[in-house]
Amino acid sequence: MEESEEQKSDSTADRRSCVGESFRLHMVTWNVATADPPDDVSSLLDLSSCKKPDLFVVGLQEVYSGPLRFISDIAFDDPWSQQFMSTLAPQGYFKVSSIRMQGLLLLFFSKMDHVPFIRDIQATYTRTGVFGYWGNKGAVSIRLSFYGHMLCFLNCHLAAHMKYATERVDEFEYILDTQTFDSPNAQRVLDHRLVFWFGDLNFRIQDHGMHFVRSCINDRTFHLLWSKDQLTAMKKKEAILREFHEGPLDFQPTYKFDLNSDTYDSRPYRTWFGFNGKKRKPAWTDRILWRLGPEDTRPEEESDGSSGKSAAGDREFPLMIRQESYASDMAYGISDHKPVTATFTLELKKMYETPLVRLYAEGDWSADMDAMVVYSPLQPFRSSSWDWIGLYKVGFCSVSDYITFTWVKDDEVAFNEELTQLYVSKEEIPVLGGECVLCYYSSTLGCLIGISEPFKVHQSNIALEEGLVTEQINELDKATAS
Repeated sequence: MEESEEQKSDSTADRRSCVGESFRLHMVTWNVATADPPDDVSSLLDLSSCKKPDLFVVGLQEVYSGPLRFISDIAFDDPWSQQFMSTLAPQGYFKVSSIRMQGLLLLFFSKMDHVPFIRDIQATYTRTGVFGYWGNKGAVSIRLSFYGHMLCFLNCHLAAHMKYATERVDEFEYILDTQTFDSPNAQRVLDHRLVFWFGDLNFRIQDHGMHFVRSCINDRTFHLLWSKDQLTAMKKKEAILREFHEGPLDFQPTYKFDLNSDTYDSRPYRTWFGFNGKKRKPAWTDRILWRLGPEDTRPEEESDGSSGKSAAGDREFPLMIRQESYASDMAYGISDHKPVTATFTLELKKMYETPLVRLYAEGDWSADMDAMVVYSPLQPFRSSSWDWIGLYKVGFCSVSDYITFTWVKDDEVAFNEELTQLYVSKEEIPVLGGECVLCYYSSTLGCLIGISEPFKVHQSNIALEEGLVTEQINELDKATAS
């Protein structure tokens, strides 16, 4: 792996002063081979570091998608999503977006503080399996504006087997050509300021024999294998691949392992004609790469609420990326792949620092009386009759976790140029109370654009009376039993 090409982690941005703030991004890619999630995924998420990540991106391949499971996953979050959400929500993270295409799953999480500044969220997918009609191979992507900077995350599962290196590149180019977004300035993947390309890319180690590859792994002389890595070799031929950077592969190849072990493939594998005694050669199939686009990439227009500036250009609002870590996690054995993680520092100048909407709960709230929500736009944005404000318990982990909601246009009580009041029926307020927040959801932008400060919903008199009655019944039962 050449120093001049593969280890330029900061690209053009490294030579440019970037007066701004730093944000930590942690990424995971893992081919889970249809296994259910382990009981603990915390070691994958860098949660023990002194500075916890601001953003998490998790890309999985070969998530189990049998007919019964897939149908249930349409109605409910799949077990992998549930596991990551249950791990990250108590730490103060929110699931901003997700997309599933059969076995491909992509999840994007953020600290709650950043959520009102993540806008213009869109997700899409591309099938490449079985002539493009089957989704066992292909890509899923999530694009968004983060403080005005356009980011795109592309999770791929490309064609398998040693001899299909060229086909893998063709699939990648097909994905780049066909994935489009409803945006005037970032319609395609490569139009975004920063693109991450990751997943089970399935590139193998060519030419070297099994004995030499395993000797290099045992001796941890990984650099002796880099020149025969297919992705590294294809970069010399394909201009589009040279635009993507990758940190050094200073971790052992992540494929193929015996299940529940650190032992590389030791068993014959099944073919159409029976068993083949040949073992699979280890390879770095699981990768995370990135591309920092040219400086003339423009953010979204201010009028649609996705950016604070319309045509200032990236020179005024620079973005720098630096990779802090790139490693495999050998602790997990449920799959024949080991997960790969990477941590990045994004240093950027924000294009906006205020949310689009400010909102708060007026007066005391309880289920004993009707309540009022007050909101005011802080910046112009395209409102819609489908916008709504939801009531959430503190610690909620996705936009669908609301206790109740009210339509912004339908439930207006009073408004002027600065403030709008909305009515909330007492029947919709939880009788047990608790710490809550209000969130404004923009259907046009597909995201939350304002979050209130936490406030207390008081326990209702009905709940207090019912609690007292329950306590008296329990005491009577105890007395009777004695």
